[in-house]
Amino acid sequence: MEKSKTSVRIAGHEYTIVSHDAPEHIQRVAAYVDRRMMDLATASRLSPNIVSVLTAMNLADDLLKAQDENVRLRQQLLERTQGIG
Repeated sequence: MEKSKTSVRIAGHEYTIVSHDAPEHIQRVAAYVDRRMMDLATASRLSPNIVSVLTAMNLADDLLKAQDENVRLRQQLLERTQGIG
């Protein structure tokens, strides 16, 4: 798949993203990040830079927790399919 350029708006700023992913996917990701940033910004009076860092930390936390849950569920499935549990 070729790379394509997709324009997105996050926190009031336009960005051009170059990616192998479909433009629809890039738009979805950008909308999610924008929502998360706006939620944090409206709940606080933090600077845009701090909002960006805290949003990145929150998203990384969500990702790592999801990965841990994925590992746990895969292990549970493996145990059940092998008759261990």
